[in-house]
Parts: sequence; structure tokens; C-alpha cells
Amino acid sequence: MSKLRRADPVLAILAAAIVVSSGWSAHSVEDAPPTAKTTACRRSAFRVVVDVGHTANVPGAESAHGVFEYSFNLQLADTVKEALVGSGFTKTVRLITTTAPWLGLFERAAHANAMHADLFISIHHDSVPDNLIETWEYNGQKYPFSDRFRGYAIFISEANGDRKGSLAFGRALGHELQARGMHYTPHYTLPLMGRHRHQLLDADAGVYRYDQLVVLRNTRMPAVLLEAGSIVNRQEELELASADRRARIAAAVVAAVEQFCAARAETKSSQSLAPGTGSTPTRARPVPLAH
Repeated sequence: MSKLRRADPVLAILAAAIVVSSGWSAHSVEDAPPTAKTTACRRSAFRVVVDVGHTANVPGAESAHGVFEYSFNLQLADTVKEALVGSGFTKTVRLITTTAPWLGLFERAAHANAMHADLFISIHHDSVPDNLIETWEYNGQKYPFSDRFRGYAIFISEANGDRKGSLAFGRALGHELQARGMHYTPHYTLPLMGRHRHQLLDADAGVYRYDQLVVLRNTRMPAVLLEAGSIVNRQEELELASADRRARIAAAVVAAVEQFCAARAETKSSQSLAPGTGSTPTRARPVPLAH
């Protein structure tokens, strides 16, 4: 905990230091006029669980500038939640657990299931296997780094309670991230990743298969794990520490959730119609959506 508190000012300094040259300007998700498709989504009834990866006591990977992953995860999850709530998804929940793995991972899935969430998004930031790590000196201290790879990665589990829905949302999220100037990292497909190598399910959106992740495997609703970028890449860490980058990621999440919610609403509406009528509701029990 004390080490994490010392890292927070470093994160703020990194955020202040970056100069974003992409020319992208943040816009409110309210700037875009709603389409007929997105208005079909009942946002106030759609519950998204935004899971903060790792814990304060088990904070995950250390960045190239000495900041632990949990600090990045917490700030991005807060931004994502605020953006979703501000867009009408008022039932959005930020999920934090103090229980360390492995038990804590099962707790996260159990909490999401108990809340009957419609969508689960776990927020993380990436590193690389130990054999790819180098060291450098920053402010008189040695830190791990690897500048070989950068970019986001999205993971789903084939064992998830709604694998099809997970893949659909993962694809939507990947495309929305790319629309805002981000790209995915292909390094998980390389042999040098060893046991960390994963199958690329969607080569356009950057969606990978990772069946063993507990928070994806044990959740009954569509679920993805987002590695927002590499914090051991010295340049990308600076970008990830910026409010601009967090705002872009959050805007991508909101747009993807809007699309996914609308698609689920359309599916539910079509399932509630009587066979052959195309418009008249049936008195038979409607077929529920898979979660």
C-alpha cells in the first residue's frame, strides 16, 4: 500500500509531461446524435460491471517509471464508469475487491453474477514475460521496461456463459478503439511468448482467446478483459498516464456498449414476437437472452 501511494505522484507527473501529437480532440459522447438503433437500448436498465484489475496489496505489473498497474487500472476504470453513467448507463458498477488471487478472482465473477449484470469489462494494463524485460535507470532507480511492443489487447473466454456475446462486444470495442487512433498489439501470436501465446480470434479488432481467465470463464454474462496498453513500453506508458488517452478509451467503451445494448434489445424484441406475425406479441413465455 505505501509503495503504491508513493507511485501516485509519479503517475500525475507522467500525465502532465506527455504532449499528444495525434490531433485527436476529446468530444462528449453526447455530441453524436442518437440513431434509431441506439435509442432502442434501455440504458437505465442495462448494467455494466467495470472490474478494476488486481488489488491495492497485489498491484500487478510495475511500469517503466515505477508505477504499479493497479493505479492505472483504477484511474481508467473510474473514467470509464463516469463516461457510462454520463451516457445514461446509470446502473454501471465499479467493482473492486481486496481479496488477493486466486480467491479474489472467483469473488469478482460471483459478484457480477449476483448483480445479474448485462456486461462485464475487466480493466488491465499490459506487460511482457520476464524473458523480454530489460532494465533502465530513471530518477536514480532501476525499473523494468520493454519497448518492443505497444497497443491494446482484448481477451474473451470460450468457456464464458455467453461466448457469442463476449466476442460480439469484443469486436465492437476493438473497432471503436481503432476509430479513436489506437491499435492492438499482435505479439500474443508470436512463438517468443511461450505459454503466454494466445489464439487471435479477430484479426481486425484485436480479440484474443484466453479460456483460463477466471473472471471471463466464471461470469454468466458477456465478458471481456481489456489490456489498455503496455505500461512497460516507456513511451506508451506516458500516453496511458494522460487524461486524453483515458478519455479516448472511455469514449470507445461507451460507443461499444451502446451498440451492444441496442443489438441485445433488438434480439429480445424479436424473440418476444409471435411466430409468423412479425408484430404481435405472443402469450407464450418469451425466450430469455443468454447471460
